[in-house]
Amino acid sequence: MKISQQQFDDIQKKRSASGFFAKTEKKAPMQSDHMKRWQAAGRLPKGQMNKTEAVFAGWLDQQKLAGRVLDWKFHPMRVRLADNTYYEVDFLALGTDMQLTIYETKGGFTSDKGQLKIKLCAEVLPYFRMVKAEKLSAKAGGGWKMTEY
Repeated sequence: MKISQQQFDDIQKKRSASGFFAKTEKKAPMQSDHMKRWQAAGRLPKGQMNKTEAVFAGWLDQQKLAGRVLDWKFHPMRVRLADNTYYEVDFLALGTDMQLTIYETKGGFTSDKGQLKIKLCAEVLPYFRMVKAEKLSAKAGGGWKMTEY
C-alpha cells in the first residue's frame, strides 16, 4: 500500500499527539470556594516566618528574657508521621526545666487535616510537650490560647 507524503505527515502528527511522548497539561483539581478561603495565599520561602510566626517568635524571646526558656529554634525538623506524610515543626523550645516543647502556631482556623497532624505528632513523639498556640484577636483580648496535647 502506497501513501502520499501528505498522508504520512498526517499519520505522524496523530501519533505524536496521542503517543507516549505527547505533551499533556495537568489541570489542578477543583476546589470549593469555602476551602480556598482558609488556605494560605502563597507559600513563603523555606525558613521565612509568616506574620503569626514572627509575633510568636517575639513571645518566645520574651519568655527567654524572663528566664522560662533557655533557647528556641524555628523549623528545626520534620517529623515522619506515615508514608509520604510529614509534619514540619514550627518552633522547638528548651525550657529551664530541660523539657523540649514543640509549638504549632495558628492564626485562627485549623483544618481537620492540620489538627490530625498535630495529634499524630504528639503520639509519635511522646518525649516532647506538644502545644498548639492560637493567636487571639485584639477583640478577644490578644495574646495566645495554648492547647497542650
